[in-house]
Amino acid sequence: MSAAPTDFASLGLAQLQAGLERGEFTAEALAAACLERIAADPLNAFIDVQPELSLAQARQADRRRADGERGPLLGIPVAHKDVFVTRGWRTTAASRMLADYESPFDAAVVEKLAAAGMVCVGKTNCDEFAMGSANESSFFGPVRNPWDPSAIPGGSSGGAAVAVASGLAPLATGTDTGGSVRQPAAMCGVTGIKPTYGRVSRHGMIAFASSLDQAGALARTAHDCAVLLSAMAGFDARDSTSLDRPAEDFTARLERPIDGLRIGLPREFFGEGLSSDVRAAVDAALKVLEGQGARLVEISLPRTELAIPAYYVIASAEASSNLSRFDGARYGHRAADYADLLEMYERTRAEGFGAEVRRRILVGNYVLSHGYYDAYYLKAQKLRRLVADDFAAAFAQVDVIAGPVAPTVAWDLGAHADDPVRDNLADIYTLPASLAGLPGLSVPAGFGDRGRPVGLQLIGNYFDEARLLGIGHRFQSATDWHARRPASAARA
Repeated sequence: MSAAPTDFASLGLAQLQAGLERGEFTAEALAAACLERIAADPLNAFIDVQPELSLAQARQADRRRADGERGPLLGIPVAHKDVFVTRGWRTTAASRMLADYESPFDAAVVEKLAAAGMVCVGKTNCDEFAMGSANESSFFGPVRNPWDPSAIPGGSSGGAAVAVASGLAPLATGTDTGGSVRQPAAMCGVTGIKPTYGRVSRHGMIAFASSLDQAGALARTAHDCAVLLSAMAGFDARDSTSLDRPAEDFTARLERPIDGLRIGLPREFFGEGLSSDVRAAVDAALKVLEGQGARLVEISLPRTELAIPAYYVIASAEASSNLSRFDGARYGHRAADYADLLEMYERTRAEGFGAEVRRRILVGNYVLSHGYYDAYYLKAQKLRRLVADDFAAAFAQVDVIAGPVAPTVAWDLGAHADDPVRDNLADIYTLPASLAGLPGLSVPAGFGDRGRPVGLQLIGNYFDEARLLGIGHRFQSATDWHARRPASAARA
């Protein structure tokens, strides 16, 4: 078996495919190299790794190539966020409740990428049931930022972002409910895209908030995200929210010039609360796009601040409903000692869920309870419609919207332990697009305080993923922020 190059972590998808095609290394060697790096990972990016299964998938990919099959993802390693059920690997949602659960079937995303010939190298750590902005709520311990291990990586797809940034896997899947792909991508210096709600099947994706959850892609570049998303997207009759649209190649517009592109800059994204270091990096990134012929237009998204309470009411309400199934009666954790059925439910859920999940269940039950449904949940849904209307008005003036991903760079681990609301406020720039179901992209745009990464966010109209990825690609053609690597990725 040929050995993978020692610097494979610096190679993009096209380079990896070229090496496989030329026979410089095999899919098995590439998977083995990833597994070796994962085994030495000090950042806690992975929850479950099954080397035998990964290498078997890699050998199958090599046989498919030997039989003449070709494809942009054939033989390429991928890491799956541990909310996608995956046969053969544990699927835990980073919770004690599912700590030993093994699914009898694969999620739609896992199915599609396996069909494309990808090799799963493990399940990545995340916030428990994807609830969080820091990847600190995992039952398996926090994930650390590869640029500064004393910092959070962002959440909830922190493990996926760290896996890509650290060179543990070239591509990873994530989920984005309120910013959980875009925010960790920004804080770890990688590229991440959340597609239009309904673009990617949620079948087999453990639910947090069903009307908001959407699978996304993480990679080092917009090009690689485009290839991965092209394989992930598509209609699935098993998901009632899946959109029946023709298959699309999201790489088709990557080389299209952006001359004349109208980029909207919401006043609300650049006001009080945005740190000066993030502002400087985003402003510099916008100048790069302006230098390529784009036109910057000031716009307003007046209900930006109201997106936070609307999101947390809706998401908590849906979480309380979705998580009611975890009661110890069917699968997952069950308390050892209880006197009757009610006590079994109570003890099981108290033991199985962490503090952040319990907090959101309580809030959700409250806003859905008699006498409060109209006062909170119904008003939040009305506000959600108004947020979408703000975007519709903005897209009548501009082609895309740009701004920061988060108000600050990654903060220190434990810094918000006594004030979880501060984590919620960090989502202020990502929540509006999630409420509206719009696609959003984060691309590396520089570094801020203490050398921690900053991301530029691009938000598009519905089904405008190809345009967003094209803008990201043009930006990355003119900059090298995406090529910068933390020390953890440079080790041989």
